[in-house]
Amino acid sequence: MKYIVFILFTVMTNAAAQLMLKQGMMSLGPISFEGTNPLLKLLQIVFSPWVFFGLCTFVISMASHLYVLSKVELSFAYPFLSLAYVAVAIFAYFIFREDLNAWRVAGIAFICVGTVLIAQSGRDLGGHEDETAGLSPDKIHTNGIVR
Repeated sequence: MKYIVFILFTVMTNAAAQLMLKQGMMSLGPISFEGTNPLLKLLQIVFSPWVFFGLCTFVISMASHLYVLSKVELSFAYPFLSLAYVAVAIFAYFIFREDLNAWRVAGIAFICVGTVLIAQSGRDLGGHEDETAGLSPDKIHTNGIVR
């Protein structure tokens, strides 16, 4: 649980990236590749300010996620990324005036309950670095099986 701050940072930067990408695509309007060079159009999209900063934020989110993965089990860390759905839905409601109906709220509630259950399962996780710290070479057989 000591890496929860990094996990939540990953979640929030992931959600922020989605919101920036949406803002960027809204500012560009409907995309059409008719009568234009697709590569130039793609560069125009990527280097528009909101899209560019959204992509940069994704890189930060991914770097944070890689750090988390080096410290905790994947089956513990990865489900937390579902909280990005929750954050995006809530922020999209306020920022973009997107619909947040009863079905979406119910789905958000299920995601939150599931994430809490997964978080409870990891209370005793100190990270896999602690699990392997006590292994000495004489405890590791040549085929990689621990005795």
